[in-house]
Amino acid sequence: MPSITKPLIPLSPLPKNKLGLTIRDYEGAMSTLCAGCGHDSVTAAISHAFWELSTPPSSIAKLSGIGCSSKTPTYFVRGAHGFNSAHGRMATIATGANAANRELTYIGISGDGDSLSIGLGHLMHAIRRNVNMVYVIENNGVYGLTKGQLSASADVGARPKKGDANPLAPIDPIMLGLTLGATFLARSFSGDKEQLVPILKAAVAHRGFALIDVISPCVTFNDHESSTKSYRFVREHEVKEIQTDYVALRKEIHTSISSDVAREVVMHDGSVLRFRAVPEGFDPRHRESVEAYLRDRRARGEIATGVLFADEGSPDVHEVNATPGRALSKIPFAQLCPGAEALAALQEGFR
Repeated sequence: MPSITKPLIPLSPLPKNKLGLTIRDYEGAMSTLCAGCGHDSVTAAISHAFWELSTPPSSIAKLSGIGCSSKTPTYFVRGAHGFNSAHGRMATIATGANAANRELTYIGISGDGDSLSIGLGHLMHAIRRNVNMVYVIENNGVYGLTKGQLSASADVGARPKKGDANPLAPIDPIMLGLTLGATFLARSFSGDKEQLVPILKAAVAHRGFALIDVISPCVTFNDHESSTKSYRFVREHEVKEIQTDYVALRKEIHTSISSDVAREVVMHDGSVLRFRAVPEGFDPRHRESVEAYLRDRRARGEIATGVLFADEGSPDVHEVNATPGRALSKIPFAQLCPGAEALAALQEGFR
């Protein structure tokens, strides 16, 4: 089904960001997803995050694979670059694009089927390489395009609308990321825009691979009483252990800060992630303690949300490979391909 152009309804003057753009400039086509789909709330949060950051639309590259989630890039920042890849291959395409042009801001939108089943191997290597991008998993626990079969993220005992309970252990992208050395991990709920927007802003500022697992209920196939990915279940079991504020460089904090002890992680561009930890001693920079804490929360049947882990000390894919400081796409061809003699000299060095 083709996307529907969003009508430009005259409104009162909208606020503008530093570029003189309104939120309408960060929107896309009308959504053709089911009414009430959590993915549309994620779309709205992404639009607001880029607008608040004053990111030029032409500097954004949005990518996706196949699935309901992969329609999301159509619905935000119409002026950005875009690429819809094959099923499960978005992480690979994003890696290649990032290698060719490191100057763009990359955001990939995927689903639990696209990332945790057919695309799991590709996602794992993107995490290992610390590709500089934001990777959003819109996690609803089912395959929406093929009528609601349970996906690899479905919890043990979760039931589809019709059929038996799931007997298989779920793949948790946050625990997976901790194991593989991911440098930024967060979880949120599509129905909590107040939390999701600053998480997205922090992910954009992060130098490296920023994985955000967003519980995004499927209103058609997985929003019933036996689902652990429904609106009701998440609202009743969500624990906001990490309240997150995004603090831009040399700008005032726009949200109220409580009196709780705060821990700060300095981002690559000088901006700051500020964590207000509810449990005493929780350190979002210590991989093993975060993993143990999340396992404990899962055993209690709770969903911990917020920025759960952040590491700004690890090199990203460009630092590891010592690539030039500017985009390869802007380097003259003669420099990129110096000819047969240079290749022969290089090969001689390996003899």
